[in-house]
Amino acid sequence: MKFFADTAEIADIRELASSGLLDGVTTNPSLVKKSGRDFLEVVTEIAKLVKGPVSAEVVALDHDGMMKEANRLRKIADNIAVKVPLTPDGLKTCKKLSGDGTMVNVTLCFSANQALLAAKAGASFISPFVGRLDDIGQPGMELISDIRMIYDNYDFATEILVASVRSPIHVLEAAKIGADVMTAPPAVIWQLFKHPLTDAGIASFLKDWQATGQKIA
Repeated sequence: MKFFADTAEIADIRELASSGLLDGVTTNPSLVKKSGRDFLEVVTEIAKLVKGPVSAEVVALDHDGMMKEANRLRKIADNIAVKVPLTPDGLKTCKKLSGDGTMVNVTLCFSANQALLAAKAGASFISPFVGRLDDIGQPGMELISDIRMIYDNYDFATEILVASVRSPIHVLEAAKIGADVMTAPPAVIWQLFKHPLTDAGIASFLKDWQATGQKIA
């Protein structure tokens, strides 16, 4: 499973990238607003920090407007994935961009039928929002299972990018189902390292090592 960071905070991206475990980044208008920075400036900086896909979202709602914005975004770097909404105009734009060899992330997916349409439009990534489905009492991971089955049935190349990830449990469940990618806030990714028995084991080993009076270097 690929790990993407869902953020526009450069310091967090740089720290995760230094771990060697970060495969890409996803952004959206809300994350850019939270960063307080210029959108094009921050996306350009992220694309230089990360070798993998960097999703940058259009804000126009019509096809012509989306294409105009997409053309500007894909000039930033070769690893930009243009992010479009799952609407008729969004999928029309996806079809055009993917036909030109541009990576496209189709976002705001909440049903398997929507995911099927995105795959037929040539999406590089489909972003189902599991956390938001959970919020309204619908099991988000059931959607991931349905999409995985449909994509496997027809050998669609579109990668399932699990979004709106709220906890390490979401990451685990998505991995067990076979999702291709998950994107999560940096805080959730760092939580994956944590276990109380790991911390206790390190403390115990260090105590015993100090008692030996030895040094390795």
